[in-house]
Amino acid sequence: MAIPANLARAAAAQVIPAAAHAIGDLAVDALVDEASLTPKPGLVDARGSGAHKDMSLGLMIHSALSLRGPFAAMALAGQRAAHIDHGLRERLGALGREAEASMLRATGGVNTHRGAIWCLGLLAGAAGWLGKAVDATSVASAAGAIARLPDRHRPAHTGNKGELACSAYGVGGARGQAEAGFPHVVGVGLPALQASRARGDAESSARVNALLAIMARLDDTCVLVRAGREGLAGMQAGAAAVLKAGGVGTLPGRRLLRELETAMRACNASPGGAADLLAATLFLDRLPAARHDQQGEQ
Repeated sequence: MAIPANLARAAAAQVIPAAAHAIGDLAVDALVDEASLTPKPGLVDARGSGAHKDMSLGLMIHSALSLRGPFAAMALAGQRAAHIDHGLRERLGALGREAEASMLRATGGVNTHRGAIWCLGLLAGAAGWLGKAVDATSVASAAGAIARLPDRHRPAHTGNKGELACSAYGVGGARGQAEAGFPHVVGVGLPALQASRARGDAESSARVNALLAIMARLDDTCVLVRAGREGLAGMQAGAAAVLKAGGVGTLPGRRLLRELETAMRACNASPGGAADLLAATLFLDRLPAARHDQQGEQ
């Protein structure tokens, strides 16, 4: 007698340890919080769809929730690996492709989180592999080591817009960011988030400032696809100007943010790559405390 699909999924979920589930939950929470953060120029937020006519905040959250199991499975793959090796890389690659299929089923074919699956999947696997040693730099470094390994089963060419932009503009894209150990997360997003909090900004303002810091430095392939080099340069300069004025917690910063939004709307630009790295920033920011809390409950 065949086991119903819902019961089979429940049985599979039971074999995943609590620590792996906690990492998966943290990744999903980071995606939900990134999507809900408002205001974000060009991106889906609580005000609307930004430059994305086929997306909404509800769809983004539904997509994120569909990835809870896949992210937990990636963390478990890391936990079960004795070493960072080709086996771990290929297991995470296979799980990432399954996660992408799950996302597309949830969204009716809309690519809401392909880049985020790559980033957070590697970080979840690295966090699982490291166990208790989960400071942001160590996790990002381990994720980079995994990303640099070849995956025999990865398609040679996906035809994705990000991949085409990397070829056309000579930038590293999401793959290059991961292989370098996520420098725009560890060296840009996290310091900006922490500095904004330290000067007393509200948490939402600190997160927007972290996003802007990433936007100001990242060669975002999503922007290159939609607006070319001119649009990218305008976004980077505009984001830097907001931060120079004191960030979104100040009146001059908010005025410049509105100007940046107007300019990005005019060229239909959306910093999707920066949004993925913000989610990775939120994930790594919370991971040490989450693991500490979990160990205290054991």
